[in-house]
Amino acid sequence: MSNNGRMKVAILGSGNIGTDLLMKTLRSDSLECTRFIGRDLSSKGITKAKELGIKVSDKSIDEILENPDCCQLVFDATSARDHLHHWSLLKETDKIVIDMTPSKAGKMIIPAINLDDAVSCRNVNMISCGGQASIPLAYTLTEVCSGIEYIEVVSSIASRSAGPATRINIDEYIENTEEGLDAFCRCRRFKTILILNPAEPCIDMQATISAKMKKPDIEKIRDAVSRMEKKIQSYVPGYTIIVPPVYENNRVVIMVRVRGLGDYLPSYAGNLDIINCAAIATAEMYADQIRNGLLNLSKARTI
Repeated sequence: MSNNGRMKVAILGSGNIGTDLLMKTLRSDSLECTRFIGRDLSSKGITKAKELGIKVSDKSIDEILENPDCCQLVFDATSARDHLHHWSLLKETDKIVIDMTPSKAGKMIIPAINLDDAVSCRNVNMISCGGQASIPLAYTLTEVCSGIEYIEVVSSIASRSAGPATRINIDEYIENTEEGLDAFCRCRRFKTILILNPAEPCIDMQATISAKMKKPDIEKIRDAVSRMEKKIQSYVPGYTIIVPPVYENNRVVIMVRVRGLGDYLPSYAGNLDIINCAAIATAEMYADQIRNGLLNLSKARTI
């Protein structure tokens, strides 16, 4: 912990995700960003960090390995391939790693569902933006309904919010979201669809979850979905159910909108904001556990 009682964190990756994470750590009462790391000191992200007085580096993972006391937790906002290399080195240390990439190396965490599971693991994965938005609702449906035959998730995001890394990793996005659905939901058939909408002005992120079933208790579903919405809003304020559960054509349908906080990214980029908010909530949980003497990093599992 730093002198002010906050957990020291490093952000690895100076792109949009990493820079937005930086802005969120500055607002946190539990976290202090002590390193902002990339590969190019002239990048927009590192330039922004320097303006804010944050210590920066262009030495990538070597900055952490050469200065092990600089942080207790690492946000890895690079790429899936790079994360696997980074983790092969960091798992030999006592660092906690929150993986923002589609590498699938760590424990899948959705704060509204299984935040407590992160306590025993030093590498946790945020799955995907669509997963953070839709899986909690699909999970809720499978918790209160029996006999769900099929779940479909359709996410629509502004084309401008999908950078080069997102476009390259669309297959991984779909695979990760479906693996998350499989891991958290009591249903064996899933389908995930991602739409990049080029509309101007840019649309907010929206996700539609539909579940095929017979004779659901729609009021029971609505109550459960409303409770889940409030849990997510505790760390993603822009998360709003815009179409409460309805039953038609043998399917329960729910639609959610995610509007970003606008910390660094545009507010329409709710798809990026939600995964960052989930990562911050997870990091703050670790910070609270360490502050209260409830977490021994040397004993936490590396997966």
